[in-house]
Amino acid sequence: MTNVSAVGAGRGGRLLYGCMGLGGSWGPDPYGPADIDAAEAAIHAALDIGITVFDHADIYRYGKAEAVFGEVLARTPGLRERVVLQTKCGIRLADGDRPGMYDLRAGSITRQVEQSLTRLRTDALDVLLLHRPDPLADPDEIASALMSLDRQGLVRGFGVSNMGAAQIARLQARLDLPLVANQLEMSLRSRAWVEAGVLLNTPEGAGNGFPFGTLEHCLDHGIRLQAWGALAQGRYTGRQQTPAEHATAELLADLARRKDTTPESVLLWWLTRHPAGIAPVIGTARPARIRACRDASLRAPDLTHEEWYALWTTARGLPLP
Repeated sequence: MTNVSAVGAGRGGRLLYGCMGLGGSWGPDPYGPADIDAAEAAIHAALDIGITVFDHADIYRYGKAEAVFGEVLARTPGLRERVVLQTKCGIRLADGDRPGMYDLRAGSITRQVEQSLTRLRTDALDVLLLHRPDPLADPDEIASALMSLDRQGLVRGFGVSNMGAAQIARLQARLDLPLVANQLEMSLRSRAWVEAGVLLNTPEGAGNGFPFGTLEHCLDHGIRLQAWGALAQGRYTGRQQTPAEHATAELLADLARRKDTTPESVLLWWLTRHPAGIAPVIGTARPARIRACRDASLRAPDLTHEEWYALWTTARGLPLP
């Protein structure tokens, strides 16, 4: 049986692999053999650099990301025992006259988990995250659904995604199981999470929408922070557009040369160097780019205090207040 502490306590490597890019096109059209082969190549590239936690969501590629992963598990004996499977539920895509919406009603949670188990070809999920807050949800009903999944042995651990401290605390107060993870957009480009704590009492801080205190709450309660979008969609490693992005890419390349690593690893080190214990989720489906993250997975972050701040201020394009 896989160990949910690999997600909660950070064991099993410093990174997670995000499976959103697996399964072919975004749409209801079926996947094919080439999509399964591509998923297998990405999964093994991630395993090669020490990643054992694989992050899914039921909506990724309209369920095809989970389905091709399940195909790879079926063709690879023993693989299920080597990995931690995490998926998310709570978003329903638009369908006909029904709008896209968030749905954390008990029946929807249960139904989506059962569908994920079928697609992934496994009898239990190691971790289930609630993908987005549902403004209409009853936290007592959510807690009841999660505890039922736990009693049935269908899910071994629970967490949230895109939630602030107050939302987490309200759910945890009703749940007799610990929440082990909170997945948020966090990167050198999406910096609201770190700037919320230093822009207090400044005009610039008035426009920061990150819920202040969320990092501290998660750290104090043993909730592992997972960073989606950690590679910043390549905006510092080949897809630069703004002057600040070009300057940051040059600094990353220089640091990578001096530390005998890759710009991708330095970029991820910027996250893992933070004392909150952030676990980046890398979402590229390209095996070469996955392997470029190797040192971020297998080496402690090799950034000085000064280098960390240099990256931050260069990416900001202006000095700190």
